[in-house]
Amino acid sequence: MIEFFKMSGSGNDFILIDNRDKSLTVKNLPDFVRKLCQRADSIGADGLILVEPSEKVDFRWRFFNADGSEAEMCGNGGRCAARFAFLKGLAGQNLSFETRAGIIDAEVRGEVVKLRLTEPFDLRINQLVTIDGHPFEVNSINTGVPHVVHFVNNLDHFDVFNVGRMIRYHEQYQPAGTNVDFVQVLDTHTLQIKTYERGVEDETLACGTGAVASALVSSWKGLVESPVSVIVKSGEILKIYFEKTDHGFSRIYLEGTARVIYEGRLWKEMFLPESIV
Repeated sequence: MIEFFKMSGSGNDFILIDNRDKSLTVKNLPDFVRKLCQRADSIGADGLILVEPSEKVDFRWRFFNADGSEAEMCGNGGRCAARFAFLKGLAGQNLSFETRAGIIDAEVRGEVVKLRLTEPFDLRINQLVTIDGHPFEVNSINTGVPHVVHFVNNLDHFDVFNVGRMIRYHEQYQPAGTNVDFVQVLDTHTLQIKTYERGVEDETLACGTGAVASALVSSWKGLVESPVSVIVKSGEILKIYFEKTDHGFSRIYLEGTARVIYEGRLWKEMFLPESIV
């Protein structure tokens, strides 16, 4: 049996497994992830997080999207991993962990977790791409993973799934693809966003790195100032803090809730007849 936590980071849900002893051995890790993340006949989640040992900081994580692909970073997943580590006694309230995007610092205060993210790069403003035969103005930035940001006047009536999917697979962003955030500016400190997530291949209830990308792009265009409250599809609010510089941004923080939904044990028979464990 495999012990796990199911957690939610402002609407993004994740399966977390303590793999510090490297006891998790599966024949095909991407298949294993896809099976666990299926919502019909398994646990169901936007992604899976393995917490593993680190020689540099408190722990190392491996983050997998629901489609089995391994990603560099996930903001809401990172907040869940930080609280998981604190609850399991792996680290104190102030901790650091390794990701493929770099070292992430975190502070755990009850259900609220605040991450300091790595500095973003590849900021591009007011680009035109052709979507369904029409020119489409977008912006892009990498906040640990790549994001395209597009501003809309009415988010409630925008086709997030179809337009998001076309941008995600657009030739300009291949071969890695991109996450896509659709943003409505409510005031100088408040945004509302909806996100099509690469790897989940659907609109999700929240996206931490997408919230950060949207806030930073909005700030660069002079639309908002730090701190920025970002209302995600789940209705929860993520708080983004940052310092703007002549060349970009520094001291970037993402803050929001990271809640434990339940903990359990995964039975091996769930995988039969696939036999991937």
